[in-house]
Amino acid sequence: MTTPLFYGIGGERMLKYLKKYWFFCLLAPLFMVGEVAMDLLQPNLMAVIVDDGVLKQNLSVVLTEGIKMILLVFFGGTCGVLCGVFANIAAQRFGNDLRKDLFAKVMNLSYEQTDDFSTGSLITRLVNDITQIQNMVMMAIRGGVRNTVMFLGGILMLYLQSPRFARIALCGMPFVLFCVVFFMKKASPMFVLVQKNLDRLNNVMQESVAGARVVKAYVKEKRELERFDTANEDLCGMNLRVQTLLAFMAPCMNIILNLCIVAVILIGGLAVRDGASITSGQMMAAITYMAMILHGITFMANIFQTFTRARASVDRVKEVLFCDEGLRDEGHEGALLLGREADDSSEDQPSLRGELEFRDVSFIYPGDEGRSVLEHINLVVHKGETLGIIGATGSGKSSLINLIPRFYDATQGEVLVDGRNVRAYKPEELRDRIALAAQKAELYSRSIEENIRWGRTNADRDAIVRAAGIAQADEFITRTEDGYDTRVTERGHSLSGGQKQRISIARAVLKDAEFLIFDDATNALDLKTEAALYQALARECPDITKIIVAQRIASIKDADRIVVLDSGTVADCGTHEELLERSEIYRDIYNSQLKQEKGVGA
Repeated sequence: MTTPLFYGIGGERMLKYLKKYWFFCLLAPLFMVGEVAMDLLQPNLMAVIVDDGVLKQNLSVVLTEGIKMILLVFFGGTCGVLCGVFANIAAQRFGNDLRKDLFAKVMNLSYEQTDDFSTGSLITRLVNDITQIQNMVMMAIRGGVRNTVMFLGGILMLYLQSPRFARIALCGMPFVLFCVVFFMKKASPMFVLVQKNLDRLNNVMQESVAGARVVKAYVKEKRELERFDTANEDLCGMNLRVQTLLAFMAPCMNIILNLCIVAVILIGGLAVRDGASITSGQMMAAITYMAMILHGITFMANIFQTFTRARASVDRVKEVLFCDEGLRDEGHEGALLLGREADDSSEDQPSLRGELEFRDVSFIYPGDEGRSVLEHINLVVHKGETLGIIGATGSGKSSLINLIPRFYDATQGEVLVDGRNVRAYKPEELRDRIALAAQKAELYSRSIEENIRWGRTNADRDAIVRAAGIAQADEFITRTEDGYDTRVTERGHSLSGGQKQRISIARAVLKDAEFLIFDDATNALDLKTEAALYQALARECPDITKIIVAQRIASIKDADRIVVLDSGTVADCGTHEELLERSEIYRDIYNSQLKQEKGVGA
């Protein structure tokens, strides 16, 4: 029962998650067949009690058949419980495996793919959509088997009572099936819209909660409430439309099937009047079997409803789970070995040394048909060199460094690490050798030590304290009551911007990578702390290639070279003194910042 359903909505790639639990998927239907079989035997026993016991006033028949009914109920109930246990095991473990794989896929999506799906939509797919699929599996294993067997068994038992009764039930089936197909076809596209509206609601909620401080600072609570109300009303309205449509289905089916019951009573009554061999007990049993058929068909309609809703969810989960890799790896057979255990003496697989080159690199953001963000960038960075990158807002500074760890791939040209295109490396291996500290420091609800340890999970306390010392974070950490064991609140709201940035920098330093990239990661630090940080880096990490993106000249003036970006191109490159002499753009930035500092000092 489960396999055709699953192939109908998800195909073999989704079915593999259920194959692991085939034993439970087999046991559950078997026990359900046992439960339904006991239910199907009850009306016949009741017919015997009525015809041979009550009407003939034979108490022993009533007691004997009554005890049989009780035993059958006990046995059927036991089968039902075991069926529920095994069906739940299969469905819950299926959902657990699917959710873990989907989350792993989300963690490996490229920046482009994450932007396309949106955070709210990914959350909906991970939570709500998988729950819908899980419910469908449960219904298919348990309810699908139960109601299919009850429907077919009911018709068979009805036929054994009287063939004419079975023909009445079969005559009503085409009308019932028409109702199911009609309403499910109308509801299917609505379920897709329900999930999309849920995506939108999650997006609004995620933005409002994440930006709660900005909302309060600008007194925009009313505006956010209106946004949420609009999204919530759209979701509520679409759900009401679907449920209103489906509310007509059950009454329509009940009318058809109750008409069948009326026909059974009418034909049976006429047969009894005409002296046919139909007893009162048989009439009672026939009506009970017809009710069972009614019950089975009604619940099958509910299963089809769950199936239809799950189909929309399956499509959405498959869209993420089986999407193509955003970044394709090329030439892995000849790629460099980037692991820490790499044999430096190997000529075929030399370890990463920290050499970087941009060779005629141009870049356009996916889906953006405008001008290139970067155009014909040619740049070489040597091992242990400190390179500063500066330019006006929107000049392409962050876009340039995002190409190094392959957050995006260059549209044209090559980004080379040790003379090899970064596409030749597996992204996770390449990124393992790059430490990045971003402008927005992302911290987690763990201790300060655990946040820093993200840089290297096997680092001891001494290494963590050393990294914090280089990042100028040790002083403020040791002043806290619990020191490195101090708990960080959600998103680091218990720390100042400068403290969060220093912890983020300590995390990057601890990684001990060949490349250390600061994407305007010191903008929240005062000049004295920033200067001490860069001095410590130069002293403690001389062999690491450092790339520093900054808005302030004071942050990069001591760099070995400084690149000036202008509208996505390299306007000039040189030392601080050289650029002051020959670069008008650099000189303008320097003079404007110098005037600001004088104005502040005045």
